Amino acid sequence: MAQKVIIYGGSGGIGSTTARLLHARGDALHLVARNEEKLTALADELGASYTVGDVTDAGLFARVADEAGEVVDGLVYAVGTINLRMLPRLTADDFMQDFQVNAMGAALAVQAALPALKKSEHTASVVLYSSVAVQQGFTFHASVGMAKGAVEGLMLSLATELAPKVRVNAIAPSLVRTPLARTLLSNERMAEGIAKMHALPRLGEPEDIASLTAFLLSPEASWITGQVIGVDGGRSSLRTKS
Repeated sequence: MAQKVIIYGGSGGIGSTTARLLHARGDALHLVARNEEKLTALADELGASYTVGDVTDAGLFARVADEAGEVVDGLVYAVGTINLRMLPRLTADDFMQDFQVNAMGAALAVQAALPALKKSEHTASVVLYSSVAVQQGFTFHASVGMAKGAVEGLMLSLATELAPKVRVNAIAPSLVRTPLARTLLSNERMAEGIAKMHALPRLGEPEDIASLTAFLLSPEASWITGQVIGVDGGRSSLRTKS
């Protein structure tokens, strides 16, 4: 069954991989991202409509709602930050930026799309992204961990409020090889060390997250809502021997 899906962060590592996976199964896409060159190239490749803009611009969400169409079956908010600093080095602007991009942007995206989601012939689906850092405390994660914790609270609130017409779930990845994580992974020795911290000793790939995203959007997941699902190599719940 073909669906219409909005993907925020559509030109990013996870967003673009999800877009290609959904396109392959016949879904229609509306992509949203701030990098116009990458976004237009991907939209042309997939035959998708698109909106260029930054989620820190409050006017973006109404434009997306206008341009995505009157009926939407799914929404993916694949936008995030990796702002890792010791607490004394974090500023009020850091906290605000992480919250705005990760949590408030997700709330405004769903709010703007809600009329179209409610017009879906079936139960619509929203997929948000948390982080393993919410369940497993890490140093230097005070700002992003707080923001991603807010995403989980948002997901639970929306899953309750929007049921049974709209399902809302969150995926909580560990570190994934995406352009956003390039700085962290530029040192191969550091990357190998992080990989070994997982019971399944590798880093995540965009396909790991995209495949679950596609499932949660599909009719096969029609009885799943209000869940945070870890895709993290076991890091949130298992201790390695090392």
